[in-house]
Amino acid sequence: MLRSHRDLAAVTDDLVTRLRTLKFSAPVTHTYNPLIYARSGYDSYVTRYAGAAKQVVLVGMNPGPFGMAQTGVPFGDVKMVKGWLGISATVAQPTDPHPKRPVSGYSCARGEVSGRRLWGWAKQRFGYPEAFFERFFVVNYCPLIFMESSGRNRTPDKLPGIEKQGLFRICDQALRQSIEILRPQWVIGIGGFAEKRARDALSGWRVDIGRISHPSPANPKANRGWASLVESELMTMGIHIPDGK
Repeated sequence: MLRSHRDLAAVTDDLVTRLRTLKFSAPVTHTYNPLIYARSGYDSYVTRYAGAAKQVVLVGMNPGPFGMAQTGVPFGDVKMVKGWLGISATVAQPTDPHPKRPVSGYSCARGEVSGRRLWGWAKQRFGYPEAFFERFFVVNYCPLIFMESSGRNRTPDKLPGIEKQGLFRICDQALRQSIEILRPQWVIGIGGFAEKRARDALSGWRVDIGRISHPSPANPKANRGWASLVESELMTMGIHIPDGK
């Protein structure tokens, strides 16, 4: 019997508690955790869409400044989260906001290209969120967003080795617990970093692991048609999406 979304909430609570113990050095000056200040959006996402076992869990790297950092939802472009996923929630403020990276929540006027592409593809191919989430779920490996003094993002893979070790140990455990609850056949990294973390965290597990191209505009291949690219990559892995769904 599948454990409920309450089990994922417990995983999230533990993840938040353990991440509080970490410290990050320069050039990182600010760290946001939307699982704290935007938790209501994340909880709405999990409650609505994580209520059954999944065939495929897609794993992203960490929040984008105009996506999950604003809404609490992985790849959470505001228009897609409100308009397609049907989620709107109250968002508080990070403990130490960066002056160049304000959080305005569901009022944020900036879009996140990666989120618009990912959820836009899901909308185009599945029509309704319920049809997509019958087979798929989307999580982020690391819930923290790291910023330098200029406001520039610093991705988790660029942290010093000792800081990565502590972070990865905590996030690996949360990923394992989430996969145990969701029981997918496939765990697919969105980009190389997420695939590597999934392979390391789930080494020895009876789950297939793969990778799809990241929808970021920084990825040249994604700018030439990410939707068709990802469908081809999924089909190569044997994950078929029937026409008309």
